[in-house]
Amino acid sequence: MKRQLSINLKITLVLATSLFFSNCSKLLEEHPQAGIVPAFFNTSAGLLGGISGVYNDIRGQWGTEGFSAEMVAGTDEHLSGASASGIQLYTYNGLNGSNFGSAWGAAYTDINTLNGVLQYAPASDADTASKRQYIAQAKFLRAFWYFYLVQTWGDVPLHTTYNTTASKADSRQPVAQVYAQIIKDLTEAAADLPNQPSAPFLGKAACKPVALYLLAKAYLTRGWLNNTQADFQQAYTICSGIIANKSAYGLDLWQDYGDAFNPVNDYGKESLFVSDHSIDPKYGQYTVGGGASGGAAQNLTPWFYIWNYPSNSGINSYKNGSGALVNSGSSTMVRDAANGRPYVRTRPNNVNGPNTGKRYLLDQAFSDRVNDSRYDNTFQQVWISNTTLSNTAGAANNSRGIGYTLTAGVDTAIWIPSYEVTGAPQFNGATPFKGIIIPPSLWTNAYFPSVKKFMDPSRGANFNDPSTRPVVLYRFSDVYLIGAEAAFEAGDNINAAALINVVRQRAAFRKTNTTLQNTAAVTAQTITPANVTLDFILDERSREFYGEWQRWHDLVRTKSLLRRVKDWNSEAAPNIKDFHALRPIPQSQIDRVTEGPKFPQNNGY
Repeated sequence: MKRQLSINLKITLVLATSLFFSNCSKLLEEHPQAGIVPAFFNTSAGLLGGISGVYNDIRGQWGTEGFSAEMVAGTDEHLSGASASGIQLYTYNGLNGSNFGSAWGAAYTDINTLNGVLQYAPASDADTASKRQYIAQAKFLRAFWYFYLVQTWGDVPLHTTYNTTASKADSRQPVAQVYAQIIKDLTEAAADLPNQPSAPFLGKAACKPVALYLLAKAYLTRGWLNNTQADFQQAYTICSGIIANKSAYGLDLWQDYGDAFNPVNDYGKESLFVSDHSIDPKYGQYTVGGGASGGAAQNLTPWFYIWNYPSNSGINSYKNGSGALVNSGSSTMVRDAANGRPYVRTRPNNVNGPNTGKRYLLDQAFSDRVNDSRYDNTFQQVWISNTTLSNTAGAANNSRGIGYTLTAGVDTAIWIPSYEVTGAPQFNGATPFKGIIIPPSLWTNAYFPSVKKFMDPSRGANFNDPSTRPVVLYRFSDVYLIGAEAAFEAGDNINAAALINVVRQRAAFRKTNTTLQNTAAVTAQTITPANVTLDFILDERSREFYGEWQRWHDLVRTKSLLRRVKDWNSEAAPNIKDFHALRPIPQSQIDRVTEGPKFPQNNGY
């Protein structure tokens, strides 16, 4: 990339190698220098190191705080939590180029590195098979980053040659050219990548079905931009092919939706593509027992959606005359690894929508919480006390009229049901409740159910340590829903419904149900072609992918951001405008272009 800064790729990226690689010993023998020179790519180790550094940079975005907010804030699904940072992302009030920059810079650093791999790999000392693998990986990763860039900012600089000289000039190319390059790269990568990850790219690195999935999504997104039936048909055909060959690709859905988020299955059959994290300090992002403060390539995802349960769970909390929950009494919980570190950044949208008068979370997206297991598998609703606490009958604000002991590991300290409970917060009907009950009418930006599917209770040394679970960027279930959306846009509701039903019928299964109950739930979850609408597809994507770094792009792709936010998001509706469907160009990029034409900002900013 042509930028004022010198070439940004450093050998230190090679040292911070991606965990996908099993033969990293040669890389660790490299001697750090100021920057990469072309000769670095003449060796197999240099090519592998360049690709490794790109995988590392993905880890520096997905799972981090600012980037995660960019992907979900200001949508129909989410509102700001009491401790939200980057509030402009949630409200669109004052959003500008200073709010962005990290991912843009990482993307173009990586694109330049990948251009070096592609330019010099053919003449390198790598064997023929390795060259083919390196080139395919580089094409996939370049397309991966350009797809993120074009979805986020529209027209962006398009660079396909390795740049070794700093420049103060740059320009943006039309979206059509960027998509043409993305599709070319992914088509060629899919042709040469193996069916399943193979050495040295192990774990859940890019392989053929991942490239095909991203190719289908690129066709779908371009189809939406131009209303191109051929692109919709291509996306549907590619998704159908992935599904037809799922056995060869080692992919499938878990029978139970919740199993997709069991840590033991992070590298299992439903995970398409992940960004690794490790407790091993040699990768430079983790100090065991050192806690985390953000700003590094650390997975902090489990914390963003957690309310402050240690501080706001007073045993005698009560409802005041205005109907608001007031925290009172000793806390029924202390912070622990199992329940997570409460960042209180983002909360589920359970406020009546401006244009609908309904709550998106409970009345729309997760309205069927009986036959569909995804609400229960997404949100934590029960906290078992982790501290023993005595409560006397005469304690302040104890309305129960009795004294008792809340026993650690036995009694429920907090229950946040998805329906109203008479007598809450201290009574379940007429029965005194040992802890507190927080029904939807008492939810605020401080009180709400936590998202549990990213939780990582394994952090034993320090429960403030970052998660070492991988970030799962793409899951196999999205192949069905991308295929369904493409079929719908191509006018084929029959196949759209068939693909959606695979996902919905899986969601009907509960391990705790009898066979008859599961059969009845499948019937209730099955839709007909007449049920398929764009809004139904978007609601289905909420149910399936809540919080999984997809929502903002989903709404932008389907040209639904403005409408859906105005319908459902009371926080952002007053400020959102049409131009917010593109993010503001980072001010750092604009400032660096000091020669030639000025680098243009997106309209409206």
